[in-house]
Amino acid sequence: MAMEQDDRKAILEAMDAVAAENPAEGDVYRTFKKQLYDIDPEETSEWIESLDRVLDSDGPTRASFLLRKVLKRARMRSLRMEFIQTPYINTISSEQEPEFPGDEWMEKRIRRIVRWNAAVMVTRANNQFSGLGGHISTYASAASLYEVGYNHFFRGPGYEDGPGDFVYFQGHAAPGIYSRAYLEGHLKEDHLKLFRQEVGGGGLPSYSHPRRMPDFWQFPTVSMGLAPINSIYQARFNRYMENRGLAKTSNSRVWAFLGDGEMDEPESRGALHLAANENLDNLIFVVNCNLQRLDGPVRGNGKIIQELEATFRGNGWNVIKVILGREWDELLRSDASGHLIERLNTVVDGWWQRYSTEGPAFTREHFFGHSEELKQLVANMSDEEIWHLRRGGHDYRKLYAAYKLATESNGKPTAVLVKTVKGWALGEGFEGKNATHQMKALNTSQLKSFRDKLELPIDDKDIESTPPFYHPGKKSPEIEYMMERRNALGGPMPRRRVKGDKLKLPKAALYKEFDKGTDGDQEVSTTMAFVRILRKLTRDKEFGPRVVPIIPDEARTFGMESLFNEMGIYSPNGQLYEPVDHNLILRYKEAKDGQILEEGITEAGAMADFTAAGTSYSNHGVSMVPFYIFYSMFGFQRVGDLIWAFGDSIGKGFLLGATAGRTTLMGEGLQHDDGHSQLVATTVPNARAYDPAFAYEMAAIVRDGLDRMYAKNEDCFYYITCYNESHSMPSKPKGATLDGITKGMYLYREPLKRRRLEAQLAGSGSILREVIRASDLLEKEYKVATHVWSCPSWQMLRAEALEAERWNRLHPVRKEKVPYVTALLDGRKGPFIASSDWMKTLPDLIARFVPCTRFVPLGTDGYGLSDTRKSLRRHFEIDAEHIVVATLAALARDGKIERKVVSQAIRKYKIDPDRQDPAVS
Repeated sequence: MAMEQDDRKAILEAMDAVAAENPAEGDVYRTFKKQLYDIDPEETSEWIESLDRVLDSDGPTRASFLLRKVLKRARMRSLRMEFIQTPYINTISSEQEPEFPGDEWMEKRIRRIVRWNAAVMVTRANNQFSGLGGHISTYASAASLYEVGYNHFFRGPGYEDGPGDFVYFQGHAAPGIYSRAYLEGHLKEDHLKLFRQEVGGGGLPSYSHPRRMPDFWQFPTVSMGLAPINSIYQARFNRYMENRGLAKTSNSRVWAFLGDGEMDEPESRGALHLAANENLDNLIFVVNCNLQRLDGPVRGNGKIIQELEATFRGNGWNVIKVILGREWDELLRSDASGHLIERLNTVVDGWWQRYSTEGPAFTREHFFGHSEELKQLVANMSDEEIWHLRRGGHDYRKLYAAYKLATESNGKPTAVLVKTVKGWALGEGFEGKNATHQMKALNTSQLKSFRDKLELPIDDKDIESTPPFYHPGKKSPEIEYMMERRNALGGPMPRRRVKGDKLKLPKAALYKEFDKGTDGDQEVSTTMAFVRILRKLTRDKEFGPRVVPIIPDEARTFGMESLFNEMGIYSPNGQLYEPVDHNLILRYKEAKDGQILEEGITEAGAMADFTAAGTSYSNHGVSMVPFYIFYSMFGFQRVGDLIWAFGDSIGKGFLLGATAGRTTLMGEGLQHDDGHSQLVATTVPNARAYDPAFAYEMAAIVRDGLDRMYAKNEDCFYYITCYNESHSMPSKPKGATLDGITKGMYLYREPLKRRRLEAQLAGSGSILREVIRASDLLEKEYKVATHVWSCPSWQMLRAEALEAERWNRLHPVRKEKVPYVTALLDGRKGPFIASSDWMKTLPDLIARFVPCTRFVPLGTDGYGLSDTRKSLRRHFEIDAEHIVVATLAALARDGKIERKVVSQAIRKYKIDPDRQDPAVS
């Protein structure tokens, strides 16, 4: 029989008394359960008393040793008992559940209205445009998960004086979030009518896209695996902001709502240890375990909740399992034989999916018919009662208890593993089916059945025409209750700030030293120039604290170790040891208020840092300036999905691809030589990609980026490649204006003499020096006058040219615009030879906008090799000698010189004309 209210109250009071006397023992995790039947309480007490005696007499070390020996023996005897896995039941037993503070009936009513509008939104869209898509079943399974949060836990942006909670809503559940926003008055019915119909304005995007709804969605989450890693680093960044005195985040939690299938992504599990290591008890994962991914069961032959429990516990997390609804409580208490708990532990998920679709008779026969004891356990239950043995994720009180425990800080992050049915309450055609994820609309019969189950006052005739949205009215009890709860918790969610605070940028004088070049024989790399710029920025008293240097694990490779002691590496625990280099000036230094984020070997983690810092202006109202420097080959292409999401998030900051180039990184080889990240960067619409050759170019680009992103509030972020090849830096020539550098091209050097033969030589990055050397050879040995062009951004040249081309196409009677690159080269003679340390496709981006007689791109197509820079540049045919030959060949094809001159040059420079193309070698 059910537990009496007085008994329940007495147990809770006793637990409160224990907690008052000894807070540690009041923790639910450390309190004995009365959830399962104890066949011999006296024997149990003897075991416990024995453990207590050992603890009291010999201490925890001895007690731990004995327990491990017993558990080892248990494993030897094939008794499966592990530290990191608990039985397949709820973590919180019924007598441990707190009192529910709300009106459960009213909240159920609200939940039903939200469910209806979410399903109707997707159905209407697909009835109008077949195949438009949308997801009904994900939110159906997760509705209670969100509503418990909305009504009792999610802190809005007006909560006290913090930023509120950060909620990563599961992307496929977006219809439910829109539906609630409609009831709260933040969206109109016209918005819902335009679900997935954004062109023309006013429509709702498919998923959570801040770029499309910049005052609504905070985080893009629908690319599976990004929400878990981003939420972990966001929770960590919140602590970083507080520890550095930049924002108050102590009253802010980070919630991530995830799918069980999503947890298979490497990004989903790869950073779990960080959350535990840094004691992020401000982080809560809620994993909706509906046991289904897109096309079938997540673990048909296993138990995904048990697997995830082991994973999270093994990584140092709290785990709260919400598996069974309250209807199971009495069965568990009556399980004297232990057969029920054994059955729960052993039935695999594939069968649970069947139970949700086959009906009560099948469940009685297959699950409870496994033994006579189980049959007897449910002998007095009707089929209807068996059918209503709910999963925990559909029991509001069980969820409330789990969330309440999850929000009680104990130094660890928490994972709430919730068992649900995909397509819950949508009817026989939807619930638990393998095809559920792909089903986009309810037919008329299903809608009527759904309406009846939700008990909504909607007429049949309305459903038969165009299924209507339902709003009970602003003054209805449901809406008033909903608004009262949200107001008490700080206002609507989700909600995103559009702008952050105004930054006072450093003065232009900060960059002046880089225009002078280096003195005498001093040689530096563009990476060293960047580090110098970064140091100067962080030393600016007003601007400096807002800079966030981010490094995966190669600070010393990039020459950044001097920043360690100066800025400190962020660690929430400070430095608990004396480093091996403690007696050196450039010693390793960790600090609670450290400024540098050094992440170890994880580009994905560092990119999540970059995202948290680059969106701080909208999440915290505090503009931060992240500089994330990484090994270029392991940056842009490795975490491209995270960078795309950063663009969706309208993030700001600088990505620095260091040790760049396919020939400049000497000796490393095939998997280290980057010849394509500049090209990959061009695929992100608001990324501005630069490949500077000299220190003054680097300084100009950083200065321009700060101005555009933080003064003018432009929607962009910067990707800058920098090299580890040291050389003397030239002073800035007269033609190198800030405008020319940032637009992507300027005249670096005029010809030494006027001559009959002319050519235009262009280059970027480290190969510009080869271009300059080629210019000298052409002038001296072949009497060819050469204009040398520096092209810090092939991408920006193309973008501006395409913009001009589009304008001309759409304004046929107006005076045509001339692309910048075309205007620069207007009237210039000879071929245009474009060289870089990147694939030929990169300079080829501007080919059709160059008005010269011939365009010849040179680049590094193919896999990298291990060798010297000189040998690599010869191999990829981008050294000065190959640039000379390419120029002469173009002049010959234009009829300006004899072809034998080209053959002579090939022999002179010892070039093998019959060697295999490096692109395929």
